[in-house]
Amino acid sequence: MKTVTLNNGVEMPLLGFGVYQIPAEDTERTVSDALAAGYRLLDTAAAYGNEEAVGRAIKSSGIPRGELFVTTKLWVQDAPAEDNTKRALETSLAKLGLDHLDLYLMHQPFGDVYGQWRAMEAAHREGLTRAIGVANFYPDRLIDLIVNNEITPAVNQIETHPFFQRADYHALMREHGVQHQSWGGFAEGKNDLFTNPLLAGIGKEYGKSVAQVVLRWLTQRDVITIPKSVRAERMAENFDVFDFDLTDEQMAQIATLDTGSSLFFDHHDPEIVTWLAKRRLDA
Repeated sequence: MKTVTLNNGVEMPLLGFGVYQIPAEDTERTVSDALAAGYRLLDTAAAYGNEEAVGRAIKSSGIPRGELFVTTKLWVQDAPAEDNTKRALETSLAKLGLDHLDLYLMHQPFGDVYGQWRAMEAAHREGLTRAIGVANFYPDRLIDLIVNNEITPAVNQIETHPFFQRADYHALMREHGVQHQSWGGFAEGKNDLFTNPLLAGIGKEYGKSVAQVVLRWLTQRDVITIPKSVRAERMAENFDVFDFDLTDEQMAQIATLDTGSSLFFDHHDPEIVTWLAKRRLDA
């Protein structure tokens, strides 16, 4: 597996396995299949409701902890944010059955972001997580966080797929040492991604599927990606993307698919902000 080096020297796999929207009752089997297929980066979140199942799969796998890279995410915390962030991390670690994370991400740029980040910085200093980062931060919020805090986020996990490529933001994050990670790499099939003629034509040249072309496009840009599947054969297919390289011309052709806007939701939309910022997880 190819890796990238985060801004604090930690090595992170370029391709991993995500468990968003996988029901808790299916997660343990699915993660076990992913680990058997070779995945070592696992991405979950408190908000997904399946951390315990991920933890059971890790435990039953017998894979040494040092070979795994485990990410989970902090949901928006009530005040006092620092105390509640510490408790949220302890809860996630207990559910996962781990004594530390490899990466802890702030899931949304809302609430007392600075209080949450201070608690995450403290957790990093205490060795409870090897790296800390954010998710869904737009450029203004990311730069504000960098300028006004001690630790620069190691990762920003954002919507990134052929129809929303984030090229300018990718360059800005690279300038500031923040690793770009994609969620929704397949756009959940929107815009008929899996039958897109351009992507299908490129795949035909290499004997690859559209999904494999998309994953190679992401990883070739040094964007970490975490495809999800509940089918073992699809997991294996998604993992098999490092035996070919897209040409500069093909990368330029894929760039023409960019619409420049989200296919899901806008974190600048007041209604979305209100819903996300007020949502609380069940205890």
